[in-house]
Amino acid sequence: MAEAPEGDPVPSSSENSESIIESNVNDDEGPSPKKRKTVIENDQIEKLEHRLGGILCCAVCLDLPQAAVYQCSNGHLMCAPCFNHLLADARLRDETATCPNCRVEISKLLSSRNLAVEKTVSELPLECKHCTRVFPRHSLQNHEEKICEERPYKFSQLVVDSSSRNLFTGLVRIVTSVYWLLISAIRRTYFVSEVTEASVKRRRYHRVTGCRYACLGCGWRGAARAAAAHEAACAHPRRSAADLLELLAQRERRARDDALVHAQLLDLLSCEKITFNDLQLKPYRTEELHKLYYETSRFSAFSHQWVVKAFVNKNQRDPTQSSQREITYQLILKSKPAAPLAVSWACVRGPFGEARLAPALAAHAFREDEAAPARALPLLDPADTNRLLAGRAIHFRLIMFLSTK
Repeated sequence: MAEAPEGDPVPSSSENSESIIESNVNDDEGPSPKKRKTVIENDQIEKLEHRLGGILCCAVCLDLPQAAVYQCSNGHLMCAPCFNHLLADARLRDETATCPNCRVEISKLLSSRNLAVEKTVSELPLECKHCTRVFPRHSLQNHEEKICEERPYKFSQLVVDSSSRNLFTGLVRIVTSVYWLLISAIRRTYFVSEVTEASVKRRRYHRVTGCRYACLGCGWRGAARAAAAHEAACAHPRRSAADLLELLAQRERRARDDALVHAQLLDLLSCEKITFNDLQLKPYRTEELHKLYYETSRFSAFSHQWVVKAFVNKNQRDPTQSSQREITYQLILKSKPAAPLAVSWACVRGPFGEARLAPALAAHAFREDEAAPARALPLLDPADTNRLLAGRAIHFRLIMFLSTK
């Protein structure tokens, strides 16, 4: 039997068993120190994001701000919608707006924007509502609207007019949309190997989608995992032909009304007398009920004196009790015309306005010291009402047309 060299001792069976036990113990201890450190760092990052979300949230709605961030003199943060809502409530109650945390006075002059918090919040990650991929908040909107391959295409909302130019434009839009649909389908077909199975399942079950019968009037939107169950129980495919004709008639009426407004505007541009004024609605209070209303100073148009008066929820005694607020206005003639004045007008945003207005025309035959019927200020976004009430005044441009026919 050959003997082992003296320099190379042979390990005994007991030593072998001890080494095996040590290796098993090391395996049971978990991941290696390097891997364990990586896991700890990831947990710390997630906890840091969660803590930042709790620190930088709005003091009113307790949510992360989406746009501008305001702070009181003590540094308490408020998102722009909540800040405007506090100022609007104070304006309606004729009180001083205060911070909800420290009760210090807040206003557009006393409060300031916190740009550091805005930039920090814009860098926090957030999932796309279509593909559930994570992006910084400042680039998420652009991804969801223009880049995301899972974003929905709404062909049912496309309106094609009968004129040749509009027809050509509509066809170009359809061809472009179909082209990008094909590109996204090719990408999903040939590059699906680059996506892991877990991410595919996550994208499939968590992305937000709509009902396949949206063109029939179904407005359901929810997680993709619930789409099949909803579509199986959706009642819109079983609607009668009369219901579908009614739906198509409603869409046609809306498209016709929009086209009519633009046609009327073009027709009014041929009037002999056209004028415009950049107006400023300033807040006042009634003597009896101390209710808020707005009024402009007198301005001249067509050799007559005019005034615009506006109210907030005119038919409601206390507008602060309602979360839905509406601004209505009246055009009032303050002079004595020799004959009735057939005047048409439209309100637009103007160079100093803070809210976008939808195109809407109004007309009235004015007599001596007469007010036109009250009309709602056509705001594109109802949330802009609080932003207008939060300011010192409401700025807009009034375009007036005098019909001599």
